[in-house]
Amino acid sequence: MRRAAMITVSDRTAAGLREDGSGPVGVALLRDAGWECADAVVVPDGADSVEGALRAALDAGAVLVVTTGGTGVSPRDQTPEGTDRVIERDLPGIAEELRRRGGAEKPAGLLTRGRAGVTAGALVVNLPGKPAAVASGMPVVLAVAAHVIDQLAGGDH
Repeated sequence: MRRAAMITVSDRTAAGLREDGSGPVGVALLRDAGWECADAVVVPDGADSVEGALRAALDAGAVLVVTTGGTGVSPRDQTPEGTDRVIERDLPGIAEELRRRGGAEKPAGLLTRGRAGVTAGALVVNLPGKPAAVASGMPVVLAVAAHVIDQLAGGDH
């Protein structure tokens, strides 16, 4: 079974001021799709904390890492910047499709700056921090994740 990780990025959730609404949605969808996935890890906003959490998940063997939160335009929304420090190659088509779907559902969905890309052996995707955005975006991620990971391992097209 392939290992995935879900990371919730939120100052308020990390401080215990708000329950994590989006991470458990992603974890449930990953598990339902047959991925091994521990409960979501919660980290505060900021590029450094996102980078650290991504590297920890990858070091623990995750081949799919999905983040939720921190993709907007507020000053603390730095998930894309932290992700850029980790991914080696960008996969803009995934992020574009996530924005397209999000914008069709709610105009504010167009404001996400989420990234998608690969490391030497894993797919990393940023989702917005709303449970509905995770529920909408995970099918996109899951539709391509196994193929991407097979390709990274040298699989045929």
